[in-house]
Amino acid sequence: MRFADPAWLLALLLPAWLGWRWWQARRQPPEYRIAFPTLRFATAAPGSLRARWHRVPALVGGTALLLLVIALARPQVPGDSEPTRVKSRNIMVALDISSSMKATDFQPGNRLQVARDVLREFVKRRQGDLVGMVIFAGRAFLQAPLTTDLSVLDRLAEQADIGQLPDGTAIGTALTLSLNQLKNLPRNTSAVVLITDGANNAGDVSPAQAAEAARALGIRVHAIGLSSADTFQVALNGVWSVRNINARLSGKDEAVLKDIAIRTGGQFYKATDPDMLAQVLREIDPLERIEVEVRETREWHDLFPMLVGGGLALLLLELLLTSTWLRPLP
Repeated sequence: MRFADPAWLLALLLPAWLGWRWWQARRQPPEYRIAFPTLRFATAAPGSLRARWHRVPALVGGTALLLLVIALARPQVPGDSEPTRVKSRNIMVALDISSSMKATDFQPGNRLQVARDVLREFVKRRQGDLVGMVIFAGRAFLQAPLTTDLSVLDRLAEQADIGQLPDGTAIGTALTLSLNQLKNLPRNTSAVVLITDGANNAGDVSPAQAAEAARALGIRVHAIGLSSADTFQVALNGVWSVRNINARLSGKDEAVLKDIAIRTGGQFYKATDPDMLAQVLREIDPLERIEVEVRETREWHDLFPMLVGGGLALLLLELLLTSTWLRPLP
């Protein structure tokens, strides 16, 4: 049951206040009264039915007022529910924010800036899904728990930046933290999207151990490796310079990411530029949409007429009682 206008429930204070005033008035002697000799000897005499029922009209009137106030709040009960098939998925994004993500081979900006922008577009298409984010370098941090509020997730994704965590690449730890957010959800309804440009070199959990845990939980991991040409610009202490750094994923690094994807039933992708990264996430999007049948209540039935009818009937009963059998003396 639900209330369409719950604010009217505050009006229940009115019958409560009236009831309290009535009870207080009964405890006080009347202002004007006639004194009679003591009648203690008659206390054992049984009272008449009319005397025993003298409180009934007040109780009937109070109940009527209570029903009318509740009717104003419009209580509703659900009608028949209809099965509806919706497409949804629970997704955790694990984003690398290690210092190597400063590389400016992914223009405009550096790798992290491009990855954030592409991810934000990916998240905007996840209407109806639960999405969360883990950022990692030498350690992993839960940047955003699973949520359907994509605007909040968008802001938190924008805030992810290099330097928030000690440097390094703790892939296994990031996957473990992501799995911890998904482990209690139904099996085979969740996935992790891992984006990194380096090899695991930190953390207490190896990528293989994390992949086995994901496989046991029925959670797929899609691994995206960022790779590019050998030469790129990097900002060190605010000074841009050209460094000959091997920015390509080595065969060993690719093998680790492929192994994670294969063990969990996911896919491995290598992105070498922003357009390819965006294309990869577009390919993942339909893979991570499954149809789920839910029962949706489309109609709600108002109890308003029944409550109003009952309240008015009780008011009429109170009027009849106080005008006939239980009428008060002048």
